[in-house]
Amino acid sequence: MVRNKKIVVIGAGSLQFGLGTVGSIFNSEILKGSTVCLHDINEESLDLVHKGCQQAIAKKKLDYDLESTSNRLEALKDADYIVNSIEVGPRFEYWDQDQNIVRKYFPNQLFGENGGPGGMFHAMRIVPPILEICEDIKKICPNAFFINYSNPMSRICLAIKRRYPDMRFVGLCHEIAFAEHILPKMMKTPIENIQITAGGLNHFGVVLDLKYKDSGQDGYPAVRKRWKIIYNLLRLPLNLNLIDYIFKTYGYLAYTQDSHYGEYIQWARSKADIAGVKLFKKAYMTFLGYNNRRIPRLIKKGKGYRLVKPDSERGVPIIESIIADGNTYENSVNVPNDDIITNLPRDLVVECPGIADKNGVHGVKLGDYPKGLAALLRNQASVQDLVVEAILEESKHIALQALLADPIVDDANKAEKLLEEMIELQAPHIKLK
Repeated sequence: MVRNKKIVVIGAGSLQFGLGTVGSIFNSEILKGSTVCLHDINEESLDLVHKGCQQAIAKKKLDYDLESTSNRLEALKDADYIVNSIEVGPRFEYWDQDQNIVRKYFPNQLFGENGGPGGMFHAMRIVPPILEICEDIKKICPNAFFINYSNPMSRICLAIKRRYPDMRFVGLCHEIAFAEHILPKMMKTPIENIQITAGGLNHFGVVLDLKYKDSGQDGYPAVRKRWKIIYNLLRLPLNLNLIDYIFKTYGYLAYTQDSHYGEYIQWARSKADIAGVKLFKKAYMTFLGYNNRRIPRLIKKGKGYRLVKPDSERGVPIIESIIADGNTYENSVNVPNDDIITNLPRDLVVECPGIADKNGVHGVKLGDYPKGLAALLRNQASVQDLVVEAILEESKHIALQALLADPIVDDANKAEKLLEEMIELQAPHIKLK
């Protein structure tokens, strides 16, 4: 049992993230006796999540101290671990602009959350406030370990690496769960018997190697044999036409959906399930709307304890492994490259397997990435390099260069107009000189 650890949840007013993260903490044997501090600038949402978590403590007689504050400096005092998931401004209004304003100029952009010009504007808004959080961490709790869930993951983490090279941090994304869900069906074995080696860039990675743990046999032949059956079962609820094409053309299974993988590729719309991508966004918005109505009702009735249950994210297990020196294998983490993928730039954040131990999270070396796919990733490495430099330098000039390097952009005059329009629309949160 560990006492006197303080875990700060930043963005805790986001109902699903806040309740799910605290649910995972409350489910931990290792973290019993710890202090959980909820932080959000939205005091109404923060109070709601606090009440739900307090109801869980009372109902289940949990051994945790719960705090909440809208003051970040207060929240970070004596923090050991920080779990972050924030968004900036009117999130969905900006998200629509990232997609629809960009498509007015460049119709080939498939999604625009993490890649494409839309991904650049998303990064321009969210990286500066996350760097402000990191600045406070360095001043108030410099030894704390920072876990980021916010997107665009690669660009946020690269900015942290460059501005705060000594920061202890990892970026986590749940896209690998797609592979963890479908591989047992194709390999006809439990997930516990599958050794997955996957990586690339966030939302732009593939399963590089598969093994049956009990026999050491290659799992890819079984996947190739049964992929079409699984694809036909899943392609309606999901969007997988592009993923199918990548598998057939390059020989590797991407562990995400068309909406994400296709953000980085100029020809993606010609192969992607466009209707499925639209349905994916609609389903996500419907799901959020339903939960945003249901969750407050339950908490106001005193039944918030039902909502405080473990999520499927890996942040809390990683905290446990750091505390207990667990030396645990994680299928997917985002960390500085430093020759993890040897044919991509070292000054890059890559997604790869990791080991979590008392010293933090360490990427597992993958060697050279498959040549054809590496060619696609190198382009994005260059775009991300420029986007992050533009943010750190607050440079409109470099931001234009980043747009012109993006494969979605095919007209310099339109790129200039897009940049001006988006800066004007999102002026409170995009600051370029």
